[in-house]
Amino acid sequence: MGLDRKRDPDRILRVLREIDADVIALQEADRRYGMREAVLPRAALDDHSPWQVIEPGHYDSARTAASMGWHGNALLVRRDIEVLGACAVPLPTIEPRGAVCASLRIAGQVVRVIGMHLDLSGLRRWAQVEAVCSHVADHAVQGHAVMMGDLNEWSVKGGALAAFRPPLRVLAPGRSFPSRRPLAQLDRIVISQGFEVEDAGVHRSALAAVGSDHLPVWANLRLP
Repeated sequence: MGLDRKRDPDRILRVLREIDADVIALQEADRRYGMREAVLPRAALDDHSPWQVIEPGHYDSARTAASMGWHGNALLVRRDIEVLGACAVPLPTIEPRGAVCASLRIAGQVVRVIGMHLDLSGLRRWAQVEAVCSHVADHAVQGHAVMMGDLNEWSVKGGALAAFRPPLRVLAPGRSFPSRRPLAQLDRIVISQGFEVEDAGVHRSALAAVGSDHLPVWANLRLP
């Protein structure tokens, strides 16, 4: 929902095109109630975008055939990137929260990308971070990992961020919330060892400032 109280899928797609990322994590990509339909028209993505929608599979009633992601979390991946698999990642919570994970092959290497939207409760956030990290560690075939999304963590370095233990690295692209006058770094990108961070930041544009209450954050990462 934009700050003008309008749902404008075309505006969101235009913001995504401004950023032009290879991999995109979205939160609240599905309507919260009812059939949980995708907010962005699938046809617009399938026919007129460089990205494919990653299907995390069904996981109880939180996902329907009309959904784009799971509990509102969705991943978009550029079409020339090989997708090895994808799944929903259940998180310990009372609120409707969750994460989605995709295993990708990029430059011949396996990269796991997780999009997540964490709880408002600090104790819950800590447990959710541990669940996400355990999910990444439990894969039989290990690889690089990128975890990103709205962590709802107001602390600059502490709180649930401390649950991302080394060698994981928490990037702070910048203040992204609220979008009109950003005060907090709620949106973060977390990377495993082996990535070179070329740059990171907050995407600021006229469209982004009104399209959501969060500004998009981004990072340019390079594999060895």
